[in-house]
Amino acid sequence: MPNIAQGINKKVAFKRQTGVGVQASTSAAQYLRRKQSIFTLKRDTYNTQDEIASHQQLISERLGAQMVDGKLSGLLSPGTYSDWLSALLRRDFTAGASATAVSITVAGTGPYTLTRAAGSYLADGFKIGDVIRLSVGSLNAANINKNFLITGLTALVATGIPLNGVSLVAEGPITGCTVTTQGKKTFTPAAGQTNIYYTVEEFNTDISTSEVSTDVKVGQVALKLPGTGNAEVDFTLVGLNQTSGAVQYFTSPTVETTSNVLSTATGALILNGVQNTIVTSIDLTINGQETPMDGVVGSNSRPDIYRKKLLVSGSFSAMLSDSTIDTLFRNETETTLVVALTADRTSNADFISIVLPRLKVKSSTTDDGEKGIVGTYEFTALYNFSGGAGTNSEQTTMSVQDTLA
Repeated sequence: MPNIAQGINKKVAFKRQTGVGVQASTSAAQYLRRKQSIFTLKRDTYNTQDEIASHQQLISERLGAQMVDGKLSGLLSPGTYSDWLSALLRRDFTAGASATAVSITVAGTGPYTLTRAAGSYLADGFKIGDVIRLSVGSLNAANINKNFLITGLTALVATGIPLNGVSLVAEGPITGCTVTTQGKKTFTPAAGQTNIYYTVEEFNTDISTSEVSTDVKVGQVALKLPGTGNAEVDFTLVGLNQTSGAVQYFTSPTVETTSNVLSTATGALILNGVQNTIVTSIDLTINGQETPMDGVVGSNSRPDIYRKKLLVSGSFSAMLSDSTIDTLFRNETETTLVVALTADRTSNADFISIVLPRLKVKSSTTDDGEKGIVGTYEFTALYNFSGGAGTNSEQTTMSVQDTLA
């Protein structure tokens, strides 16, 4: 009996290319966790369907220009898909804002305020939706090194909540504190957008077959955040070429990430500046509109992949408790959505947060039955003209913060 390839034995690895048409070198690739991945080489077909012959049968069929159609689904975890997310958003992850030697007063009962005696959160580059931590100084143990989600921001006051839900302790002013945005951030910038291509290999270890797709771009990702259960991602990728062989192409890729899968049971959701406890699910689609160019005469390869503007849209469902969300729809009132999901319930857990600084609800419907009534609301995220340096939001449609990026 021949060996039969099994999905459990397939390994998926990827590496950035230096540009289109330049296959990545064999070293320093990264294995990728997944639920499922399929990269298929597709060719245009041309036949003689429109040609008539006396025998009344099809004469021939030819294969034309090719492309790679890629699908990869997985469970969202810090660091695992950060490279692909940054490529889709067209900006690499970079460190967020920080400030040192700050005098901080902690007050409130939730939301809390972190008031500084001097300086400016805005000038330092902090934004609504950032997850920060306080460190250094003689801070109370309940306040130090704890994930704090900023829900409101002025020059001197950061308003927000601890992501693990454990109360802060009022104190201050405490001098000599450090305020740090955790991990790294990416967002679609107003200029200087990146244009990233990958080489992706699927290697079946049990039958020693390799398929290497090149000039691969991340075209779209669908994020699924259920009320209970794991956060999921579905990537759509597109490439220009694929080759097969009997030897693994990438040599000794870095092992997969080991971070915990994110769950909507741990974290927070902020809608319209207020923590929301009745949202039951969120679906978010980030579409880079990446499309292979048409074929050219004399070649079965397409020259490149062109892109259009980034589109971000989605929907969320929420238990019907008042008319607040419906009113946003009826009045065309723009709002802000922040979602932060943590890998566990500790005060300094790894996390991923997503900020849509300018969001418009475009539909509002409710269901019925012998149960709690649920409303479903579709939305579109828009470019935030008013954000940028010195303001409390990014000048972008969407930003992502990841502690392990």
